[in-house]
Amino acid sequence: MVRLNFEFAIDEFYHVFNHGNDDRLIFLDDKDKRHFTHLLFLTNGTNAFEFSELNLGSIYQFNRGEVLVDIGAWCLMDNHYHFLFKERVEGGIMKFVQRLIASYSMYFNARHKKRGSIFEGHFKAKPVEFDEYLKHLFAYIHLNPAKMVKPDWKEGKLVGNQKVWDHLNTYKFSSYHDYLERDRPEKVILNKAAFPEYFNNPKEVEEDMLDWLNFDDWS
Repeated sequence: MVRLNFEFAIDEFYHVFNHGNDDRLIFLDDKDKRHFTHLLFLTNGTNAFEFSELNLGSIYQFNRGEVLVDIGAWCLMDNHYHFLFKERVEGGIMKFVQRLIASYSMYFNARHKKRGSIFEGHFKAKPVEFDEYLKHLFAYIHLNPAKMVKPDWKEGKLVGNQKVWDHLNTYKFSSYHDYLERDRPEKVILNKAAFPEYFNNPKEVEEDMLDWLNFDDWS
């Protein structure tokens, strides 16, 4: 069981995240991240599936049955993940994350000839109680890949750091591209309609990201 000091409630928002055991890598290459991304879509529903029987070209057309959670943002890092969820049905987040992690763990251990849990205990979750925090989470989650280029980026401004900006705009394993309205199959992972519409167009999304990227007081 996941130990939380609150109960998930339908129509409420949550920041969900977790790291690898002892901060070890949970994704060893892009193939791992692609598989997890597929599962992020496939396991968010009540219908069972056999991954080996699915056509990779039509993964995102699979009939999942009743969707368990609404996903507003996601990002995969080498040793952890971040999600923004809205509880859609009672017990949806718990059921979805447990299904997702169990499916991925089986794949990871089989592919890399590992044993045991690859994640750090139970997943973590924080309720999003304020609108300002909810809006901030979209940038916070999507800015995570900046650490891959400059791990200490929060310690000083990154004005003009084109390398970091280019990485954020080309890193495939986050929903940032879907807020820039780039056409890709993974866009169906999100249900934007379930979340407040803070940005009118991709330009406003980019401007918000740049504002946070250049913020100089993360303490």
